[in-house]
Amino acid sequence: MNKEFNVEILSILKVSEIENGWVADDYKALLAMIDIGEDELGGMGESELKDMCLMSLNDLEPHESAKLLLAHIFKDEITEGKIDQISHQMLEKNLWEVHAEPAYHMSLFNAYELSRKAYNGTFTEPTGVKFTIKISANKKDSFEIFDRSLHAVIVRLLANGLKESAILNRIFEEKINADSFPDAKNILWILKELSTTDNERQYEITSSYLWFGELENIMSFDADAHADLEQEDEEGK
Repeated sequence: MNKEFNVEILSILKVSEIENGWVADDYKALLAMIDIGEDELGGMGESELKDMCLMSLNDLEPHESAKLLLAHIFKDEITEGKIDQISHQMLEKNLWEVHAEPAYHMSLFNAYELSRKAYNGTFTEPTGVKFTIKISANKKDSFEIFDRSLHAVIVRLLANGLKESAILNRIFEEKINADSFPDAKNILWILKELSTTDNERQYEITSSYLWFGELENIMSFDADAHADLEQEDEEGK
């Protein structure tokens, strides 16, 4: 059964970098792929590892460094030939928006951010959005659906605030209305609960500007949502 909520956009801003999108282990893995072993790094801290990584990437041709980053992101999940093909696309397209598999969008966003720093431009600046929302309901039990499939419920709520012609609604219309929405976790890259009461919850969300940039011009809206049926069934077993 659908529940009635009010969603208020408390703050929203564009971002081109995600905090902790890259950590020391990532830098070490990339440097190892350039044949710089850990024994050569002399106990460097994360900031120094990042600088070393940026300099090392800059020594390569842009599409070669793109191949390196893509190999790190995709591991052994796609072929070397496919990685080579995508590395050239990375210079021409916004892959964090157009790649067919949303599960890789945040990682690709991070790849553009690092590549852009390494080459002082060249690669497109990635555009993300970080925003805080307050969700209110008249009944405490309205929030029960949040415990069943949090990401799917929140994407469904936010979709209510966007135009029918918005890209999110056009691409995921079937899933938004259906009983299963597994891609919701890949749409909300980072979801943090900030506060919760009986009738109100606040969340901070980081995602692609492609999906939620339109919320910049919206203050609040009423919305319905439902939990994923599959997860409800699993919990009832």
